[in-house]
Amino acid sequence: MAEHPDTFRSGFACFVGRPNAGKSTLTNAMVGSKVVITSSKPQTTRTVVRGIVNRDDAQLVLVDTPGLHRPRTLLGERLNDLVRTTWAEVDIVAVCFPADEKPGPGDRFILTELAKVRRTVKFAVATKTDLVTPEQLAAHLLAIQALADDLGVEFAEIVPVSAKSGDQVGLLADLFVGRLPEGPQLYPDGELSDAPEENIAAELIREAALEGVRDELPHSIAVVVEEMALKPDRPADKPLLVIHASLYVERDSQKGIVIGHRGARLREVGTAARKQIEAILGTPVYLDLHVKIAKDWQRDPRQLRKLGF
Repeated sequence: MAEHPDTFRSGFACFVGRPNAGKSTLTNAMVGSKVVITSSKPQTTRTVVRGIVNRDDAQLVLVDTPGLHRPRTLLGERLNDLVRTTWAEVDIVAVCFPADEKPGPGDRFILTELAKVRRTVKFAVATKTDLVTPEQLAAHLLAIQALADDLGVEFAEIVPVSAKSGDQVGLLADLFVGRLPEGPQLYPDGELSDAPEENIAAELIREAALEGVRDELPHSIAVVVEEMALKPDRPADKPLLVIHASLYVERDSQKGIVIGHRGARLREVGTAARKQIEAILGTPVYLDLHVKIAKDWQRDPRQLRKLGF
């Protein structure tokens, strides 16, 4: 551990919001590296991933949660439970409101739930500000404040940011740090996430599988890394990480979509995922993917347990 000033601060902050509000992209921007998967498809995040912001004066641990939503499946209920548990355990909850969309029923639902959390410091973050004009942003900030007033939620700050351009991301980190308790460093210097490497690999495979498939498919894809180990008998300067992973879908028709014509789609997924895994883990990778069916797994408690939910 490095030497730090006496007034060092450390703690946990959590981004929440309806699906596709920019939470994962903002987490990656604050950490300065990719630690959570992002996608144009809503409801991408299924596991709580901690991204770690290391500074001379503080260590800010960002907890990325699934988007809170009205659940239609047992999986949805479990993801919502995960969000509420996280809120009760962090120092700061930051609600993300995308600037290019008016606050709506989903935001009202989230703030109604958040009003029940008493002691946690609350921030509002207007995300995606690069997509709107200054006039539209001003109206958006007023709408956020009006909704908070209506539901009895007190925000410490309402901060507009753009994770894409980096605008005010540093300011948001400063404001978070100012609200953290004084305390010791929680993770070793240089660590960016505490997610196990198997989880990171599985999420990157799922991210690659989500791109370019039909709208109904993202919720139906789960990835399990069955085996992950360095290939034995390789010279130390030429390591190869061998990963065997299974992509689970719910129906035969979905299996065909993921595999594609003569396996072309699955090969694309494998190539894209392998490049991302190599970039994050810093090791050449051999990736072996198989597509399997777990019928209606989102509604089946036994299947959910098997798939890590």
